[in-house]
Amino acid sequence: MASTRQGPEQSTQAPDIRLVVDTIPTLAWSARPDGSADFFNRRWLDYTGLSAQEALEWGWKVAIHPDDLPRMLEIFREALGLGRPFDVESRVRRSDGEFRWFLVRSSPLCDASGRVVKWYGTNTDIEDRKRAEEILHESEKSLRLMVDGIAGLVAIMTREGEVEFANNQVLEYFGKTLEELKGWTTSDAVHPDDLPQAVAAWMHSVETGDAYDVDHRLRRADGAYRWFHSRGLSLRDAEGRIVRWYNLLTDIDERRRAEEKLRRSEAYLSEAQKLSHTGSFGWSVATGEIYWSEETYNIFEYDRTTKATLELVVLRVHSDDKNLVQQTIARASESRTNLDFDCRLLMPGGAVKHLHVLAHALETSSGNIEYVGAVTDVTGAKQAEEKIRQSEMELRQIMDLGPQQIGVLGPDRSRLYVNQSALDYHGLTLDEWRSCPPDRLAHPDDLERVENETQSKFLSGSPFEVELRLRRSDGQYRWFLFRCNPLRDEHGSPRRWYIAVTDIEDRKQAEQRLQNENVALREEIDRASMFEEVVGISPALHAVLSHVSKVAPTDSTVLITGETGTGKELIARAVHKRSQRSSRAFVSVNCAAIPRDLIASELFGHEKGAFTGATQRRLGRFELAEGGTIFLDEIGELPAETQIALLRVLQEREFERVGGTRSIRTNTRVIAATNRDLEAAVAAGIFRSDLFYRLNVFPIEVPPLRERTEDIPVLVEYFVDRYARNAGKVIRGVSKKSLELLRSYPWPGNIRELQNVIERSVIVCETENLSVDASWLSRQPHVTGPKSELGLSRKPATQEKEIIEAALRESRGRVGGPSGAAAMLGIPGSTLESKIRLLKINKHRFKTIDPSV
Repeated sequence: MASTRQGPEQSTQAPDIRLVVDTIPTLAWSARPDGSADFFNRRWLDYTGLSAQEALEWGWKVAIHPDDLPRMLEIFREALGLGRPFDVESRVRRSDGEFRWFLVRSSPLCDASGRVVKWYGTNTDIEDRKRAEEILHESEKSLRLMVDGIAGLVAIMTREGEVEFANNQVLEYFGKTLEELKGWTTSDAVHPDDLPQAVAAWMHSVETGDAYDVDHRLRRADGAYRWFHSRGLSLRDAEGRIVRWYNLLTDIDERRRAEEKLRRSEAYLSEAQKLSHTGSFGWSVATGEIYWSEETYNIFEYDRTTKATLELVVLRVHSDDKNLVQQTIARASESRTNLDFDCRLLMPGGAVKHLHVLAHALETSSGNIEYVGAVTDVTGAKQAEEKIRQSEMELRQIMDLGPQQIGVLGPDRSRLYVNQSALDYHGLTLDEWRSCPPDRLAHPDDLERVENETQSKFLSGSPFEVELRLRRSDGQYRWFLFRCNPLRDEHGSPRRWYIAVTDIEDRKQAEQRLQNENVALREEIDRASMFEEVVGISPALHAVLSHVSKVAPTDSTVLITGETGTGKELIARAVHKRSQRSSRAFVSVNCAAIPRDLIASELFGHEKGAFTGATQRRLGRFELAEGGTIFLDEIGELPAETQIALLRVLQEREFERVGGTRSIRTNTRVIAATNRDLEAAVAAGIFRSDLFYRLNVFPIEVPPLRERTEDIPVLVEYFVDRYARNAGKVIRGVSKKSLELLRSYPWPGNIRELQNVIERSVIVCETENLSVDASWLSRQPHVTGPKSELGLSRKPATQEKEIIEAALRESRGRVGGPSGAAAMLGIPGSTLESKIRLLKINKHRFKTIDPSV
């Protein structure tokens, strides 16, 4: 016997009961009220290779996997304290050292007073179920990698019903983003007449776990409705809880009536498939009496009041397996042969279950043969295997029939498979594709770049995208986007690389144009990099920030005024970052830096052929800022005709591209800034009064640095720390004399001038104490507004270039400072730098010119 502890109070039938427990295929055990084990059946001891003495008390813990033992003990101890049944999954070591997964279940035996007197438990082998779950998990990952490349509308939803993933076909059909589709129950995606039925069916599926199966009309991006069949199935975890829904939308607009008749003849699944479970049974050959546990009744789907017989068993067996089962029963009746076979059950509803039957023959004291065994439902594992095979076949067919190129590489990047669309493009067979050199498939100029970009991704197993040109069968090259995703094994290492290849030739030129425009935007951001954060403690600055925090959450137009160099763009960015548009683009435009005959095209874009040189359509800054914020710096320099177009944007929220006839709606917040007196410009007739009032909804005036001297020490410390770190120097302080000098200086160039002075001082500093050369501070009288004698922004581009070059020649190439070209022209240095880049002026060639020549 497995346990040597037997009391005199045990009945004479106890040895027979122990014998039965020792011979059943289940690992069984019992424990005292404190949890210490006092019995293990022979099956348990044989499996673990432990003796009864080694396993009793708490010695059984050595057979539990170290990673599972703490959790198992925690659950066990909690059950001991509460006196309630428990179950837990853990790995148990076999006698040969291998671990297998078991479901450990235990229930207490209580006396009349409710006190626990004994614990009884069983260990059920669930290794096959665990492996089946892993296979399903791997299959799901593989399917998800490929589903975005197939030609069908596929969506994945959370267990609550929110859209979690939709392939490209879904997004293109609806013309909506994934975020917009999440609210499908309240949007126009479903026809109003069908929406209540669709929502009710979906809520029912979410609540019950039943399949979602409904026909409804869906609105296409162009407004037309088409009939679709929507089917959603649930994915459940090991405990049977729904974790995800998979939905397939099938266009049935042309076949709805025929499919309606077909759907009525189909049976719907009443519940999701259950995971494998095991029931026990006993069979007396002599009397024909059969005992079934409750779980066995569940497997055979008989009522508990029905008496189990061999006839009922055979009645459920699949017709193809009846001969096998009947022969096995007959053989078992004549001999003491142990039973170990598989068969299928055909249920009344037409469902097929796969069973594994295991039983041992025992001889009773009277010499009769009895069988004690277990029947395990392995339908989940069988169906998982069949689904994987079927999915592989279907996916292979889909990939071959689809227009998109799809390929599979091995972990070493060896070529394994490519679909027919790719072979047709290259004009190769599968064997030729696998063996041909890389330069036969891709452009030679792209190979080295792609290798450098992807080598680390392949090594780390990270998903990535890369663009390169592929050679067509006629020798021509086209641009393609490669999306590469790994399928990993249980150790996290890539087993396969799945690649979806999309033709992007038609988008390449548009992307290049946008990239050029982004370069200009990045340059503006770089010029504003000194304002990484708002620095200052003065009441004047705090008042500005208070206004920013109040207006930022709204969509009101903001007009920021202040002298040059005070940080107006920083304030504009602060408004954007604190608004609901912060996740969208912030596009900055310096109106004074763009020639008057190009400003309209810059802001609103132009159509192909709109003017000489307009060889293709160009998107304007308003379109680039769609959904975000556009910052119009130096707004006072806008030409009159552009002021009219901007007024239309502010009033009607629409505009037209230059040379276009179609109105384009815009959802862009406008923030403007100027260092000019716009009210004076209105009075002078050079700035429209209606545009001024549209811009001046919420004015913010940024104070000059001379009015916030409390901030100078803080700004000095910030700039010193920044430039010292960049220069690799250690500067611990600023001399008192220099700090007083900086505080007393009026700073006509404001923060930008202070930044330049500190940067220059850090460069020449050779000690840990910074000092500032007083000669670097100009003592010219402060000018509160820009000069306008030359009217630079009102000149045509050719005259504007000549004026700027003349100023650069006189200043010997110097842009900033009191003697620089910007001061001569009466415009901010940043504006002049923008104009120099836009007009392609080489300012460095003036550095050696003698102004007297």
